[in-house]
Amino acid sequence: MIEKSLILVKHDGVSRGLVGEIIGRFEKVGLKIVGMKMLLADENMARKHYKVDKDWAKNVFEKTKITYEKEGKNFAFTNPLEFGKLIQGWNVKFLKEGPVIAFVVEGPSAVEIVRKIVGNTEPKQASPGTIRGDFAMIESYMLADKKQRVLRNLVHASDSKENAEREMQLWFSEDEIYDYEKDLDKYF
Repeated sequence: MIEKSLILVKHDGVSRGLVGEIIGRFEKVGLKIVGMKMLLADENMARKHYKVDKDWAKNVFEKTKITYEKEGKNFAFTNPLEFGKLIQGWNVKFLKEGPVIAFVVEGPSAVEIVRKIVGNTEPKQASPGTIRGDFAMIESYMLADKKQRVLRNLVHASDSKENAEREMQLWFSEDEIYDYEKDLDKYF
């Protein structure tokens, strides 16, 4: 039941001075920060983080296509893997744009809780009360596609336990993740 999840405050969140605000959202619900650092991602790190596989590409393709269709727009792509590689390139470029804050939180159902706090990937669909709903600038898939870039949505959050493990190993060594007691731990 106790899980860990990786969160990145992307460069748009860092440059807008939202780091404390964002981190506070996770602490306020009782998640424990067990690792944290600021760094610049290089090409290799960014490509490993935004790994393209068939399932990921299909998911991104379908989400984007549905959004286009809802808005009555034509989605020009037919090949999910081709679209996924395009998005990966945009993600890599954005992740390398400036410093990010990487941190790991721990708690019951951490992956699910973190995703709820972060909000919808597309900021215009993110509910008020979520990080993206409250702080992300007006952003949409179509605007990002028109500008040939990714959504500027402030944060990355692991989307599964398996990806959380993979991403934590990429961003942190074992000795950078700490095990300590927090007051709330007695309830878990």
